[in-house]
Amino acid sequence: MRAVQVVRLDGPAAVEVRDVPEPVRAPEQVLLDVRAAGVNFPDVLQSKGLYQYKPDPPFTLGSEVAGVVRAAPDGAGVNPGDRVVAFPGTGAFAEVVAAQAEHVLPLPDEVSFAAGACLPMNYLTAHFALLRRGHLRAGQAVLVQGAAGGVGTACVQLAAAEGATVIAVVSTDAKAEVARAAGAAHTVPVEGFRDAVQALGGVDLVVDPVGGDRFTDSLRCLRPEGRLLVIGFTAGDIPTVKVNRLLLNNIDVVGVGWGGYALGRPGYLAGQWAELEPHLRAGRLDPLISESFPLERAGEALSRIDGRRVTGKVVLEV
Repeated sequence: MRAVQVVRLDGPAAVEVRDVPEPVRAPEQVLLDVRAAGVNFPDVLQSKGLYQYKPDPPFTLGSEVAGVVRAAPDGAGVNPGDRVVAFPGTGAFAEVVAAQAEHVLPLPDEVSFAAGACLPMNYLTAHFALLRRGHLRAGQAVLVQGAAGGVGTACVQLAAAEGATVIAVVSTDAKAEVARAAGAAHTVPVEGFRDAVQALGGVDLVVDPVGGDRFTDSLRCLRPEGRLLVIGFTAGDIPTVKVNRLLLNNIDVVGVGWGGYALGRPGYLAGQWAELEPHLRAGRLDPLISESFPLERAGEALSRIDGRRVTGKVVLEV
């Protein structure tokens, strides 16, 4: 089968499409014929050897897919021929992949394979961040940093679907259009966002996958007893916080580590999926795909993300 492999840890330019053996399904795994795979920022980091999971080259990239079940163990909840999404964790940029049965979820007929491949990482992270860690309630106000990116658009869509008013922080007019299409009620530019958000009355939650120098001003946007949700650091810099700010304003900084929490708890992913599925069927959650590439152009797809030239999501189609 064809697979996208990192052959040396030199970034997107060091990936190649190679012929490799198909994976052999373990007894507790589901074997999938891949139709599409989502491309994520951690894939870029892995290609540089900068992610916490550091296999030795050569290895196959990719952590989320949509496809068709080829084989499954008894009791897996899916059967050969079923349309599914999966979070195999690695090896997704290939024609065939094996995933743990509990990490394979049914894909509604209303959702395409390309859209389905965008769901596991970003939308399950958004669900965990907003509802589990953020305790989001209808009627609250949510500020989303990096609102035109993959995690950002997922958080905008889900917060809006849950009845929140969303304020999106964006860097360009084009990204503002993306955020509004995802459901943001307001968009504000990065420069001066704190004053703009305070003029709107502040927010109950901040979703921050960016980090860097926005962090302190994000804290200043919070209403009393608000929460800032730390999801990642795409800006590259990990910020620090003076904890007296938390004390004086009765606010929280909350870590959001979806993978470490969810993947170690049997049944948790299925519970999340059951809560998202009505929104998926109704079209309230619909990943914004900026570009699709064939496997042979995986390096280009990774470069787009590495160069911050992506709005929404990038997909590889098989």
